[in-house]
Amino acid sequence: MYDPSGGPATATRARQLAALPALLLVLVAMSVGPVGRALAFQEPEAPAEQLFGTIRSGDDLIAGVAITVTDADGNVIAEVVTGEDGTWFVDLPGPGDYVATIDPATLPAGVVLLDPERTSVEVMVQDGRQRAAPFPVGTVDAAADAGDGADAAPPTVAGPSRDSQFERVAQATVNGIKFGLIIAMAAIGLSLIFGTTGLINFAHGELVTFGAVVAWFLNNEGPMLQLVWAGLLAVAITGALGGGLELGLWRPLRRRKLGTFQKLVITIGLALVIRHVILIWFGGRSRPYRDYTIQDEWDIGPISITPRDLAIIVLSILILVGVATLLQRTRIGKAMRAVADNFDLAESSGIDVQRVILFVWIMGAALAAVGGIFLGATETVSWQMGFRLLLLMFAAVILGGLGTAYGAMVGGLVVGLVTEISTVWVSPEIKLVFALAALILVLLVRPQGILGSRERVG
Repeated sequence: MYDPSGGPATATRARQLAALPALLLVLVAMSVGPVGRALAFQEPEAPAEQLFGTIRSGDDLIAGVAITVTDADGNVIAEVVTGEDGTWFVDLPGPGDYVATIDPATLPAGVVLLDPERTSVEVMVQDGRQRAAPFPVGTVDAAADAGDGADAAPPTVAGPSRDSQFERVAQATVNGIKFGLIIAMAAIGLSLIFGTTGLINFAHGELVTFGAVVAWFLNNEGPMLQLVWAGLLAVAITGALGGGLELGLWRPLRRRKLGTFQKLVITIGLALVIRHVILIWFGGRSRPYRDYTIQDEWDIGPISITPRDLAIIVLSILILVGVATLLQRTRIGKAMRAVADNFDLAESSGIDVQRVILFVWIMGAALAAVGGIFLGATETVSWQMGFRLLLLMFAAVILGGLGTAYGAMVGGLVVGLVTEISTVWVSPEIKLVFALAALILVLLVRPQGILGSRERVG
């Protein structure tokens, strides 16, 4: 059967359209606190705001250094010492301005602050965020060399937000682009898996967490690889996990003709299992990567950005362009689009549908891992980071158009921009409300999503 425009009215498209109300209900349920906590089966969370840092001289991590954190009024929040890995962290009572002060007397012999006058660092911590407090240290010789450039300007430190409304909007826009690109990358696999198999995968957020946690272990424990190499290996391992789930779980269930609702329940159970295995393995504390945590910000016009965040934006764009090129120019990409458009017709045309689905799982899991690593680099790694991102991934997929990778890209950017720009005028605690409001407004105008195609089914 064909619609007036000549497009096939496929069972796949009917399945996608029928799933839209269910996905909207899921989004609303997940946005309600008690329901979300019930789905997570989690104990009460520690404070989301944290201050952290790493004391290191070259490749040497320094333990036993005393750090004191106070609020803007001078009240002591906590006194901590760095661990064996040179790291320290403090859970904060809420967003605001804080001051971290290092005790130079606790540095080991031969190690000093590169800037002796800079024993305190003022940092503004936004709601739900973790910020680094940098204390550059080095050997006595390195400090002497640094002293030769006494006329140089000291490193800049993140401070209170600018007063100018334009500058705040510009900064929020850059943050929104970065966050939206991360959401888009993580959501592509979720969209393609739904498009090719009709599966609403609630365990996709755990693939985000798994990739970030594996990269953390490779970067901080065991081989202690540089983050770039640890991230590449973690992406490969997560991709293998996605392929294993397809071969060991979902393919046998499809052969048994298991219903959509039963598979949805299985994804929820799978998410709980993976999430709490990660909790046992990784622990409940948020932790930063060893690399790229302490960086000076570059002031570019009205915005400030670290080299790390700029690299994340550029790499995300390159990866998304690569995915788009793969979908448009390669045989496997064209096969993926064919299977997503019409499963039965693709199979009858000689396409190895099972091989295509396996590739989608591997690629989707790998991209989820990349999103998790980038998110962990901008904030910290935690055992629930993927679950927290899942709501926004679903919103991006529905907003952009069900079952299309391009829709997930556009939807992710829109969700990221709306959530971050809204914080210029409202409390960051309710920024998710604006993402859902944007979703509803777009669907009122285009029920099929931004890039979804209008089909007549039946």
